[in-house]
Amino acid sequence: MAHAQGEGRRTGRHQVGRQEYTGIPGWARALAAVAAVLVVLPLLAMVLRVDWTHFVPLVTSEPALTALGLSLRTSAASTVLCIVLGVPLALVLARDSFRLQGLLRSLVLLPLVLPPVVGGIALLYTFGRQGLLGRTLDVLGLQIAFSTTAVVLAQAFVALPFLVVSLEGALRTSGFRYEAVAATLGARPGTVFRRVTLPLVLPGLASGAILSFARSLGEFGATLTFAGSLQGVTRTLPLEIYLQRETDPDAAVALSLVLVAVAVAVVALAYRRPAARAGAGEQPTTTAAPAGGNAA
Repeated sequence: MAHAQGEGRRTGRHQVGRQEYTGIPGWARALAAVAAVLVVLPLLAMVLRVDWTHFVPLVTSEPALTALGLSLRTSAASTVLCIVLGVPLALVLARDSFRLQGLLRSLVLLPLVLPPVVGGIALLYTFGRQGLLGRTLDVLGLQIAFSTTAVVLAQAFVALPFLVVSLEGALRTSGFRYEAVAATLGARPGTVFRRVTLPLVLPGLASGAILSFARSLGEFGATLTFAGSLQGVTRTLPLEIYLQRETDPDAAVALSLVLVAVAVAVVALAYRRPAARAGAGEQPTTTAAPAGGNAA
């Protein structure tokens, strides 16, 4: 009986008499099917529109490969930036308590609901030549707007909330007991975070990083506004698709399919890794070094 109940909890199904109860109303299944069609049908229409006889030449042209390479490099750089800044930010939001904490969380999540072009304008008036910091940077000989650095900043601006949301949730639901043990053994906060907290929330961090990479890869509006569209410098794959839409629709469709394929692979990886870790039943390393040998 206990085994059956445990199996039912894992699968979401329960035996009622001789009938299997799934807990899902019929209307929910119908609406779920409509939602799936809403997402899948446009993608299917795009696949049917592809000119397969010219697909390989279109996606291997020099502008396409240059744009794809730039997108992958800048997305990787922006993801690293999101990790460096997002991990401590998520830790503070999840574990600390201070005045205006709710306001800070709202501001951090604001890029999720803002039109990307608004984010691009905000970045331009911050780092542009006449912006809040732009004049000082110009005196130092640094120009960020309309450069590859601007692409990275624009991508990080819109992708950071994805990492913060994923990691903050993980930090709120795991680690307290193991962290308390490590602290009792004399570990400093930095050591506790590095040896205990980080391994515990690594699946959430990995998911957030992968989703941030996917969001950076598809960024368009903020990049166009803040970085422009200079081939080989700021013209990422979404910008190349936008330009090709006017001059060569077949190329635009082919490149769109490439971007969709990469995005699907990335998102699938994000959902696969936590499940694999959970299935393996990994346990964190909770052994703390003696107090005298710890460094923050």
